[in-house]
Amino acid sequence: MKLRFTRQALDNLTEIAIYLNDRNPIAAVRVREAIEASISYLTDFPYAGRRQATEGVRKFVTRTYFYIVYYSVSENTDELVVLSVKHPAQEREHEDD
Repeated sequence: MKLRFTRQALDNLTEIAIYLNDRNPIAAVRVREAIEASISYLTDFPYAGRRQATEGVRKFVTRTYFYIVYYSVSENTDELVVLSVKHPAQEREHEDD
């Protein structure tokens, strides 16, 4: 399955990296690795995430650090699209179904 990031998701990842790197560079690397591992898992198991109220949107929580990855799956293009990545304390765009 191909992987694509929206501009929003890329901006989220940049914001997370800057925030953490300013406070703890080692933690920033670990969090990035945890998010990347979760997204990699999703490319193999795209329906592992929980459906959201918004049609076509799914949510997957990283095993470590509990960041929330919102994504959609397009079977037509065999593509997983990462829509956003949020810390649990942040306001979210999508609600659980």
